[in-house]
Formats: sequence, C-alpha cells, structure tokens
Amino acid sequence: MSFTTVESVPPRLNRSQLFAPGVRPTLFEKAAASDADVICLDLEDSVAPADKPAARANVIQALKTVNFGTKSISVRINGLDTHYCYRDVVDIMEQAGERLDLIMIPKVGVAADVYAIDMLISQIEAGIGRKKKVKLEVIIESVLGLNNIDAIAGSSKRLESLHFGSADYAASAGMRTTNIGGPNKDYVVLTDKDEAGKREHHWSDLWHYSTVRMVAAARAHGLRPIDGPFGDYSDEAGFIAQAQRTAVLGCEGKWAIHPSQVALANRVFTPPADEVKRAEAILSAMKEGAAKGMGAVALNGKLIDLASIRQAEVIVRQMQMIAERTKA
Repeated sequence: MSFTTVESVPPRLNRSQLFAPGVRPTLFEKAAASDADVICLDLEDSVAPADKPAARANVIQALKTVNFGTKSISVRINGLDTHYCYRDVVDIMEQAGERLDLIMIPKVGVAADVYAIDMLISQIEAGIGRKKKVKLEVIIESVLGLNNIDAIAGSSKRLESLHFGSADYAASAGMRTTNIGGPNKDYVVLTDKDEAGKREHHWSDLWHYSTVRMVAAARAHGLRPIDGPFGDYSDEAGFIAQAQRTAVLGCEGKWAIHPSQVALANRVFTPPADEVKRAEAILSAMKEGAAKGMGAVALNGKLIDLASIRQAEVIVRQMQMIAERTKA
C-alpha cells in the first residue's frame, strides 16, 4: 500500500437513483413509495425555463411534507452558468428544513464550480444553524469536466460521488451519436477476412474510457462512482447490459429516469448471492485464523490475502445496508 491512504466517504446505498421532475409534484409520492435507494428531485434539464420558480417551490414543499422514509434525497440544481443556480441553493437550504441529504451540481467543469456551491451551502448552514450537513454529488458531462476530473474529485470535503452524463458529454465532445447511453452501430471493429472471406463486426463501448476515467478519479479520492442515464427506458435488456458493464468497471449504481429502471438497477448492483456467500466465508475464515494466531488462511484451497478481505468487507457492508433498507 502507498504511504498515502485514501479515506472513503461514509457509505450510502446508491444502487438506483430515481429522478423526479420538480415540475411534476404528483410524482413525488410515487418516487417515495418506490424501491429506489436515492431520489433526485430535478430542477434542471427536465424543467423548462418558465417553470423553474414553480418547480423550486414544489421541491421545497415536498422536502417539508413528503415521507421519503429512509431514502437519501438529492436535489439537482441548475448549472452555475444560469441565474437560477444561486436561488435554487439559497431557497432550498433556507426553506426546506432538514430532510435534504445531497445537492447535485450539473455540468461541473472545474474544481471552482464545486467550491462556489460549497461556499454558499457553508454560509447558509452557519447562518440558519442547520444540524445536518448537506453533501454534494456532481455530474461530469463535458470534455472540460472530464479533463479536470481529478481536481474536481478533490475539490470539497462535502463531495460524495461522481456521476457520468453521456448525453451532454457527447454534445461537448462533438460525438456523432444521439443516444443517451448505450452503444452505437457505427462504433465497431471490423475483423480480417476468415478462410471463407467473411468479416465480422464487433460492437464496442463508446463510453468505456469516460467511465473508467470517472471510476479511477472517484476511487482515488474515496468517492462513489455512479453511472448516469440510459435514455431508452423501453429497452430493458439494453439497460441491464450497460449497467452490468459499468458495474464490472467499478460503478456502485445507476440512474433511473423511469420507475421501471429502478428494479433493474437494484438487481444489477446488488452483489450476486454466490459472491455474498464467498465474502461471508472469507471473513469467517479470517476471524477463525486470527483467533489461532494465524496471519494468513486458506479457503477452498486458495490463499486469502488482504485484497480479498477488503473486497469481502465491502460486499458484506453493502448487503447490510440493503437489508436495513428492505426492513425499513
């Protein structure tokens, strides 16, 4: 291990993050009744400019009156390049009470963007005597943001997670795609001819680099990496395929832009039963070995090392959080 240690943010269950437009308050109760781990009340992309003040008022009312249970509650504010941003932060922080857990900052391009919101929150918390400290999550959805992602990831002690927004990133990069997540039929590798002269097209993942870059920056700063939206909510298989890829790469969860995607995200980002069983066996074997003064033990003919133990602890802890959420 490096002499420099990474301190991880406190664990928060974030397998699924369901978005509810602030302009549609009738959806808030439905979101609260869903199985989503995190509810994000949205003031940004899903709200037309003329409806921004009404959406903000709806969100403030919901935070004071809707029973969201044990779910984490986030609000996606408008970007720092708009005149809605400061009012989103000030009004919600001053008027919505203590229920809010997170503020999501969209289109973060530089570390100073996070610093600016942190400063506003800190002043308001001190001014009103807020008891619960609001945390931050940011969306990396531009070339500028991805280029500055390490500085962004280390920009604030409030920061808990990095999210990748494929649609705005694609526009920023000038990518020739209109998909919100998912593959593109032109992003392929063409094989050489076989003996019969046939060539195969192998589809590739055009979001691979961006996701890997986000995961690396997040983990290097102890944050949670979360995959963003999959636009075609009628394509269950496509959503699962993308979620599985990002889970393999290290993401802890994925957005749900439609209620039907919540169960899919929860399924993919819940550790498989065989992994949970092995993790529990690893920790049990190490506990027995430690009681006997053994520094290393074997399980099913394989040596258990420190990396295995850390992985097992993460899986067991996540299952404990899932059990608590299910029980609640």
